[in-house]
Amino acid sequence: MNPKILIELFGYLGSALVVISMLMTSVKKLRIVNTTGSVIFAIYALIIQSYPTAVMNFCLVTINLYQLYKLRRRSTSFSFLEEKAGTEAIRKLLMRYENDIRAFFPYAQTDALLQSDAFFLVTCDTTPVGLLIGNRKDEGTIQIEIDYSVPAYRDASVGAFLHQALPSAGVRTLIFNRAAPSHEAYLVKMGYEKTPDGYRLNL
Repeated sequence: MNPKILIELFGYLGSALVVISMLMTSVKKLRIVNTTGSVIFAIYALIIQSYPTAVMNFCLVTINLYQLYKLRRRSTSFSFLEEKAGTEAIRKLLMRYENDIRAFFPYAQTDALLQSDAFFLVTCDTTPVGLLIGNRKDEGTIQIEIDYSVPAYRDASVGAFLHQALPSAGVRTLIFNRAAPSHEAYLVKMGYEKTPDGYRLNL
């Protein structure tokens, strides 16, 4: 293939990755894909001797790497709260993200969720970013109704923090037996074990 065509395709690849990154809801994934696209496009710009474009993209790479560094450290800003049913923070989070919650948990109805007996809220710098609602089956075991993170924090960091914090509230086992196919990939990623009835995680 003509080298010029290969160079052009290389440039298009970088541009495509930058555009695709803008469609991602996960901030971490957005930064990673955008960084990759910016590196490729910066190299392309150097090849065609478009130095201002190269400088701009290298600046974007630097910004993205800095933001990724901040993302890695933000878990230190997470806080964990065990809430009671019907508190204002729980209701506001459920109402604000109702449609998004149902995209992952189609069965979720706010009134029914508020009848549960276990509510755990994760905040980041006082802003609610994650919510686990379930029912206590026995001492130390919770059957999950929803385990939700807001879009900007959907990189498993909230779940990882919550799983570390739950033992301090006496929770040793989580089980998930509801029909939510779009949530299964997350459960596998977080280390849940597949069982005949659903998924189980020992903390």
